[in-house]
Amino acid sequence: MDNNQIAFDFALHTNRNLFITGKAGTGKTTFLHRLKEASGKQMAVVAPTGVAAINAGGTTIHSFFQLPLSPFFPTPEGKKDLIAKARMRSQRRRILQELELLVIDEISMVRADLLDAIDHTLRYYRYRPNEPFGGVQVIFIGDMFQLSPVVKDDEWELLSQFYPSPYFFHSLVIAQRPPVYIEFEKIYRQTNADFIRILNEVRNDSLCAESLQALERRYDPSFVPPEEDNYITLTTHNYKADLINSEELAKIKGKTYVFDAEIEGAYPEKSFPTEQRLELKIGAKVMFLKNDTEMPRR
Repeated sequence: MDNNQIAFDFALHTNRNLFITGKAGTGKTTFLHRLKEASGKQMAVVAPTGVAAINAGGTTIHSFFQLPLSPFFPTPEGKKDLIAKARMRSQRRRILQELELLVIDEISMVRADLLDAIDHTLRYYRYRPNEPFGGVQVIFIGDMFQLSPVVKDDEWELLSQFYPSPYFFHSLVIAQRPPVYIEFEKIYRQTNADFIRILNEVRNDSLCAESLQALERRYDPSFVPPEEDNYITLTTHNYKADLINSEELAKIKGKTYVFDAEIEGAYPEKSFPTEQRLELKIGAKVMFLKNDTEMPRR
């Protein structure tokens, strides 16, 4: 039995908290979708950002738990302030009270104080003050080699009094009840052994000279992608991609069609997966940010 199946059995048949990790392509997202289909528990899926929440088929942590964007301090005063600021309606309270399984995706980005805020919220609204997460089973999914928590210097100056680092595993609730650690190891997304080795070296910041040479041999400074081949340009910053997209869209003759997003829930603008106003023309190339589940497959 591989680790993916072990984690699946733990999730379905126990109440243990799990930390599921693994390299890119090892099946973490597939596990989540499979769990959503098979679990009979009252389940919620949350993530730290809007993009991550959409990809996971859930909502943002702040929206689901009605949490303020300010840091959480695990003191009696901080806990009272957290509850006082929450705009928790009766329907949301009922959801929290009936919750059995909480999945937090992209856990590498979740700060320790945010996880403790989730913990206190569940304890309070579920009337189980002595149980971690109010008795809810929690599954953490993510790769700690990917994006790290964002914390400003002035925030960390205050939070460092309570936490040795901003990472979720240094939260007080994790110290009280550590999760079962399960690492997915088999890579399904790639099959080329040499390429997998190079990817792992990049991931671990241990790229050897041979691997670097193999990558450099692929570099062609004179290469110009033919338009008919539909190459995608990767940029280091969003504004560069926006500039390229605007320039290419302007080259297309014809009417511009404007689509304004409908925002549901407390999504801060910086968490939007794309621009709030989308401008398109007939003939423009469009890349979906997530699968379209409403259109029939061909």
